[in-house]
Amino acid sequence: MSLHYPFPDLPPAGEMTEVAPGVFWLRMPLPFQLDHINLWLLRDGTGWTIIDTGFATDDVRTIWTQLLAKLDGPVTRLIVTHFHPDHLGLATWLMENTGAQLSMTTGEFLTAHVVWHSVGGHGPNFMVEQFREHGLGREHLEKFEKRGSGYRSAIPGLPNHYQRLKGGDFIAVNGKNWLVIIGYGHSPEHMALYCAELGVLISGDMLLPKISTNISVFAATPDANALAWYLDSLSELAREIPAETLVLPSHGLPFTGVQPRVEALHAHHRERLQALEESCEQAPQSAAGLLDVLFGRALDTHQTMFAMGEAIAHLNYLEQAGRLSRSIDADGVIRYLRLQH
Repeated sequence: MSLHYPFPDLPPAGEMTEVAPGVFWLRMPLPFQLDHINLWLLRDGTGWTIIDTGFATDDVRTIWTQLLAKLDGPVTRLIVTHFHPDHLGLATWLMENTGAQLSMTTGEFLTAHVVWHSVGGHGPNFMVEQFREHGLGREHLEKFEKRGSGYRSAIPGLPNHYQRLKGGDFIAVNGKNWLVIIGYGHSPEHMALYCAELGVLISGDMLLPKISTNISVFAATPDANALAWYLDSLSELAREIPAETLVLPSHGLPFTGVQPRVEALHAHHRERLQALEESCEQAPQSAAGLLDVLFGRALDTHQTMFAMGEAIAHLNYLEQAGRLSRSIDADGVIRYLRLQH
């Protein structure tokens, strides 16, 4: 079974497209190679619920201002799937401009604050040291040091209060229940929303139709097996979500085909893991030294940050699966060697 795309035409930025009864697709621009994010508006009685906010740029604020003026009722609730800037970036601004209450998971709310304030092992200084330990060269490290906190520069301000959502909670919207599903690996407590009555899954970044979401290990949790957590979360989705469900992802087109997409993502990561393992056959390798194996293309500074986190995630997986050994060289760089069985 292949994926099916029932809405192949992209909505213009700022225009709402109904993809299920009372569920509207809103596409916003991003200033990156990945140039868009999908946001979702749910009709809720005489008002509206917004899911995710978009990136904090003047263009996105302008689009929101025009759209909010056209809505036929107030925005009463803002739900954010996770802490990344394209999802949380305009939360404070939307709350101030609509009076809506923010709902998200505790893991995402608190992570946003520690990353923004660069405390608790999060922030550019901790990241630079982590990447140095994994073999990244001085030139790249200096660029990260010079850039400082990309997260803080991307989010003008963070909300100081929220309503907590937990896995297994149900959110009533327009007389229908949406189940909160927690996924791991991409972010600490990523939330997806599933409405069985509508046959709709708002998947956030956990399940995308074309690209594999970034899976990174952060300095605060250096031994995290983030890839295993992510793959386990995908397997649970494949078991629990019916095949005919319409998936509304944060990037790419809405689609049906949860199970084949999950199978394809498992296959993709198996292939990447095998390639990394084989590259560590002859001599110990660092995460930085394996970026070409994983990505095979030139990476800018922004992409290198995600690439390093992803390489470390794959290497942690292989080490904890007993497929690689880990050592620290005299220069303080962590390297991995294939174990012989």
